[in-house]
Amino acid sequence: MVREVRPRLRPAVEAPTRPTRRYVVPDEVFVTINGQRRYLWRAVDQDGALVDLLVQPRRDGRAARRFFRKLLKGQRQEPVRLVTDKLGSYRVAHREVMPFVIHDTTRYANNRAEVSHQPTRQRQPNPRTS
Repeated sequence: MVREVRPRLRPAVEAPTRPTRRYVVPDEVFVTINGQRRYLWRAVDQDGALVDLLVQPRRDGRAARRFFRKLLKGQRQEPVRLVTDKLGSYRVAHREVMPFVIHDTTRYANNRAEVSHQPTRQRQPNPRTS
């Protein structure tokens, strides 16, 4: 009986580790949930695949630190490069959570994250036009 249950429980007990990303592109977008504006923090990898997401009420340094810690929690190691826009809270979180990762804020570098937001924006109906 125990031998039959053990293989079924193993995936639930052993959390799978995500593969290492060469670079990560975090970004945030406004979403409305139950009539309240929230920030959807998303991170995509070098291939455009979603790495992690988090919904928070604020967009300050504390929120960015929380998102970066959550982002790194399942990784085997830190990414080589972090590509962001020039939001100040990213600089704060980068300095404190990932100080040895290259932080790239050049123009158009985070287009991969901006493009990945398009399906989220299209699904959300605009209440002003309805």
